[in-house]
Amino acid sequence: IPEAITLPQLFKNHGYFSARVGKIFHYGVPGGIGTNGQDDSISWDKRVNPIGRDKAEENKLTVLTPGRGLGASLTYLIAGGEDEEQTDGIVAKEAIQILEDNKDNPFFLAVGFYRPHCPFIAPKKYFDLYPLENVSVVKSNPSEWNDKPPIAKWTEPLNFGLDEIKLREALRAYYASISFMDAQVGKVLDALERLNLKNNTIIVFCSDHGYNVGQHGQWMKQSLFENSARVPLLIALPGVTKGNSSARTVELLDIYPTLAELCGLDPPKDIHGQSLIPLIKNPNEKWNKPACTQVQRIINRGQPDQKIVMGRSVRTERWRYNEWDGKKMGVELYDHQNDPGEFINLATDDKYSSTVKELSDLLRKSYAGK
Repeated sequence: IPEAITLPQLFKNHGYFSARVGKIFHYGVPGGIGTNGQDDSISWDKRVNPIGRDKAEENKLTVLTPGRGLGASLTYLIAGGEDEEQTDGIVAKEAIQILEDNKDNPFFLAVGFYRPHCPFIAPKKYFDLYPLENVSVVKSNPSEWNDKPPIAKWTEPLNFGLDEIKLREALRAYYASISFMDAQVGKVLDALERLNLKNNTIIVFCSDHGYNVGQHGQWMKQSLFENSARVPLLIALPGVTKGNSSARTVELLDIYPTLAELCGLDPPKDIHGQSLIPLIKNPNEKWNKPACTQVQRIINRGQPDQKIVMGRSVRTERWRYNEWDGKKMGVELYDHQNDPGEFINLATDDKYSSTVKELSDLLRKSYAGK
């Protein structure tokens, strides 16, 4: 859409210095590390693409799922050296430098860390936080798939067919890479405080997707289950010292109008998000906007009859409702009030036919124009 502008471009157009460090727009990881990825160049006054020893040491990786691309594998490295030698350590360092250089001017800074994206890589001290014998894996039950459409399954065989020891290794590495990334976030936040920027800077922390780590025998993001669709979203405002949480269902799309309103900027009229200011003021404010998630499946890949199928999900505070290929390949309904683990698919239970109808209509309304 030629007239559309991104959130950083909105700030850039209003006199803010706009900068990106690391992974913001889509990247192929780890292949795209050190490149612009699928970046939007006009959004930024400055772009930095760090690359660390993790990229150079991919030959040292322990691969638990041979034959899969590194970005979609269970693969890890207990790295040597210090944080600052890793790509995310450099991301933090470069972000801090930009803060120091622009502390006296209005700025929009997007800091994109690569971990915990696979391959899971972190210095040894972060692995030491999670002794292997203390790591517990999710116990999956193949029978729970009896009421779920087969197309909802991305990891096949369940858990990639790995034994418990290898699953514990993968989970330990995932935890270690999260703790490593978290430490880098802490360095940037410490710099904001050191530079006296904390009291006039809005901070948003989020992820681009969730992650299955064995729930339903699934791994990674390519599903419509809660674990892969739900993300952390934290907004810290200057002068607010006591945080509140809200049970309302929101989307990452809502960040755009929220930041625009907080900074007194007029966003484009046709964006799909909804400002979260009412929930920031009152976490229990009435709210009826659901959250949407979409994934893709390729049927008969590489064959003449190859077909791309979409799975679409709508989430309210109580329900998650999924449709595959417009109901042709399956429907799912999960009651998060009584079944937060999404073990029981209620879509074919006649007692919930009216709920299915209501949510099916809501799904179509929610996706209109998205």
